[in-house]
Amino acid sequence: MSNLWQSIAGFPLFLLYFATAVALLVLFVAIYARVMPHREFALIREGNVAAALSLSGALIGFVLPLASAVAHSVNPIDMVAWSVIALLIQLAVYAAVARLVPHFREAIAAGRVAPAALLAALAISVGIINAACLTY
Repeated sequence: MSNLWQSIAGFPLFLLYFATAVALLVLFVAIYARVMPHREFALIREGNVAAALSLSGALIGFVLPLASAVAHSVNPIDMVAWSVIALLIQLAVYAAVARLVPHFREAIAAGRVAPAALLAALAISVGIINAACLTY
């Protein structure tokens, strides 16, 4: 029985990190949805695959460095700081794609998948690089 208590001794810290990470994920979604010029959740409810794809890529692009921050941070404040940086980087990825692809905002609203796939791929790619950089 003592082995069980030793095994779960870190459970309170797990809960702290997990709850903080989920709160950061919710914050990311709220900020990302607020900053986007189109209402992605409304578009997704209407069946817009492009909106779902672009949001999914951004989520994965954020969660990868968030997971790395959880794994490599020295405390929850450190994790939050690096997660905020990851959030800002994902917003920068969106801004870059919106500037590089003519009429990007309209394309997402119209349900065109190609620009959304580009955004998703770039968001995930940058998220992977960001996560890898957090290991140092």
